[in-house]
Amino acid sequence: MEMPPNNLKQAQVLEGAELLMNPNGSAPGQWLETVIRTADGHTHRRLLILLPGPPNELKALFTQEVRPRLADVLPPSFLARRVLRMALIPESTVDARTAPIYRRFTDVETTILAGHGEIQLHFLCAKSTQEEAEDRVDQLVELIEREMGDDIFSSDGESLEEIVLLMLGLRGLNLSVAESCTGGLLSERLTAIPNASRNFLGGAVVYSNDLKVGLCKVPAKLIQQNGAVSPEVARALAEGIRERTKASLGLSITGIAGPSTLDGPDEGKPVGLVYIGLADEEDTQVKRFMIPGDRNRIRLWATQHALEMLRHSLQ
Repeated sequence: MEMPPNNLKQAQVLEGAELLMNPNGSAPGQWLETVIRTADGHTHRRLLILLPGPPNELKALFTQEVRPRLADVLPPSFLARRVLRMALIPESTVDARTAPIYRRFTDVETTILAGHGEIQLHFLCAKSTQEEAEDRVDQLVELIEREMGDDIFSSDGESLEEIVLLMLGLRGLNLSVAESCTGGLLSERLTAIPNASRNFLGGAVVYSNDLKVGLCKVPAKLIQQNGAVSPEVARALAEGIRERTKASLGLSITGIAGPSTLDGPDEGKPVGLVYIGLADEEDTQVKRFMIPGDRNRIRLWATQHALEMLRHSLQ
């Protein structure tokens, strides 16, 4: 393959630099070490490291060539990381409750990330030994967990769906779902987890009223009287899918995710109105939610509410 002329710039080397050969690309890295003398007579060692931008090239080059060299010139440092995850809590609320704690740990870097219906607290600590770094992060996490309590669904970075499936497994239960406005998104999230089939039987996307009646045995009269988006239908969907699949638990979602031409009992109901039902062999609970945002946000948050509702019921 003939080399384009503009690739010649990849052969430029800083004077005095050592080439770091790139196993995954044509642009090498460079390591340049210089000594600088300041006006007061002190000398300082300065390192300049140049690496190619593509991640598959940069990461391999850093691991194979840069990290060993840095280990020879820098004092040893060990990192401890931890991620706490909470669902459906405002970022400002989490920060107001946790900032007085994490600000006392000046040697632990704390980052708050918000999005997709959850808050994440990331902790990072560097110490001269791994044990010291882990211990310091553990101290902070223990205090945060004491403050936030059951609002924390994961202290090791697991997703909400992972935690729910784990809890189902620990209790020897299985789950089926009936989804209307979320169109299978809840099932998609659950089945993205390896071995979900141990505790997730499956479900039905009952978008039309005919399927609600045919697959989940929702009485047609119930829909005519109350509308498909109603607590009565959410209850019937959860109980119907549970009975149909012989599952331990039935979980349902029905709502309005975007502008529609609904008529009859559902006419005039606001966008973002969602009902979620959860049925077991003894009882059925139904909760009402008003979720702001566009269609995608409403659908995502509806599944988040459903998983969080299920998690609390399993505690």
